[in-house]
Amino acid sequence: MHVNILGIRGIPAAHGGFETFAARLAPWLRDHGHTVTVYCQEDEGDAGPWVDEWEGIERVHFCPTRGGPKGTMEFDLACVRHVLDRPGIDLVLGYNTAAFNILERLRGRKIMMNMDGIEWKRAKWSIPARIWFFLNEVAGANLCNVAVADHPEIAKHVRARSLKKPVMIPYGSDRIETGPEGPVREIGVVPGNYLISIARAEPENSILELVRGFSKLDTDAHCIVLGKFDDANAYHRKVKAAAGPQVIFPGAIYEPEKVAALRFHARAYLHGHQVGGTNPSLVEALGAGNAIIGHDNRFNRWVAGADQFYFSNETEASALMAKVLTDDGLIAKAKASARARHAEAFEWPMILSAYEKALQELTITL
Repeated sequence: MHVNILGIRGIPAAHGGFETFAARLAPWLRDHGHTVTVYCQEDEGDAGPWVDEWEGIERVHFCPTRGGPKGTMEFDLACVRHVLDRPGIDLVLGYNTAAFNILERLRGRKIMMNMDGIEWKRAKWSIPARIWFFLNEVAGANLCNVAVADHPEIAKHVRARSLKKPVMIPYGSDRIETGPEGPVREIGVVPGNYLISIARAEPENSILELVRGFSKLDTDAHCIVLGKFDDANAYHRKVKAAAGPQVIFPGAIYEPEKVAALRFHARAYLHGHQVGGTNPSLVEALGAGNAIIGHDNRFNRWVAGADQFYFSNETEASALMAKVLTDDGLIAKAKASARARHAEAFEWPMILSAYEKALQELTITL
């Protein structure tokens, strides 16, 4: 079987969850006797395409002439045009430019598409952007041969857009059993005596509510808010202004080993995401054995399970943080439950095997 992977920035992973996933799936398929091509977006160099190899996996590179969303659209269209004459089936990660995939269907190609979260519902987007994402969600659900949903609620949502029944395969992560204390102490906190948030600083991720809630507490513990903050952004300024002296903003950290260590040594993970399916950062927190203080919605409850802690507003978040910081027995139960939930549903071998099986079944229909 040959699989072409489209829709990402490329491998090895240096960006989001889809890149991390592709960097795991491609070697898995290679090791199981399949061949793989991954399309990669470059920020500089010739327009392309140019081809090289990474760990036995073919990479096809394009460099768009523009930056930002227009550059991404240019890249995605170039990839679709290039793949039309390639062997194999196409795995498209995300539906943000799904309208372009009609070219593949017109050539009779088979497409599996990961439908990601419900992007058009995210408050950060302008009205034109939300319309674009909505139209592409509908296009993607109907153009692909197999739609993959990473969460049962996303599967229900996709089913309402298409006559096809989606395949439900969640996101995966590694199990973290240990981690160095150095990255924790470098920030100036004590291992086991801090809460951590790892998310984009956006209103729909409840960063302001979490920071305000923590800052109300009388505690010697810290709250680490990991992520990029720009003083030109009004919401970012508001979050930082609301922070008490025990809240630390280290900025964005891109070294996976450091991030894993910060997760592992946290007393609890703060997850304020209000929209989306199986969030990679939440899955990674479960793999690190973190107790979870999460926004109360159907997405987070399915991922993290009933033994974690859920809030609907700033007051509830603050009360849960106070409880988590003082009740060792409660924390021990939540941490054990997190590891059990991760082992049950989110370990990489079961996720990658499910993708391989679904791709093989699609190949048989060729």
